[in-house]
Amino acid sequence: MAHDDDKLREYAEHASALLNGAGFPRMPSRVLLALTVADGGLTAAEIADRLDVSAAAVSGAVRYLQTLTMVRRVSQPGSRRDVYELPNNSWYAASMSETRIFDAMITLTAGVLPSVGEEHGEVVQRLEEMLGFFTFIRGRLPDLLQEWDTMRRQEHEAPAT
Repeated sequence: MAHDDDKLREYAEHASALLNGAGFPRMPSRVLLALTVADGGLTAAEIADRLDVSAAAVSGAVRYLQTLTMVRRVSQPGSRRDVYELPNNSWYAASMSETRIFDAMITLTAGVLPSVGEEHGEVVQRLEEMLGFFTFIRGRLPDLLQEWDTMRRQEHEAPAT
């Protein structure tokens, strides 16, 4: 294995540990980072081999990542095996899909606030703060993601120096 491959795999393990520490499930984070540092897509068997885990662990992780739109399955013509790969700009796509969670939390929290009595002042305060936070993030996210997309496009269109 080349020195660069060792560095990339070490990076993938460290980065997945960071994601895991932030609350992202362990196996999906490992699969996500294994695909991030792979040249092209990988089959489930190749992922399992790289991570030294079972095919079942990879299958569950891939399903989870597909729900986040961070991984896609690509059928290989003439083969029964599928390849898993990261779509272009997968972090952007995953962030856009998070708006439905913010919308649900805003609706749920706004709906419960009127039924919480004044005797629960601290609860009301926490719920109002959470509602304000999710409302703020939800309102800013589209502009922030548009800004990211514009910046990314400009960088790709810039002439090489």
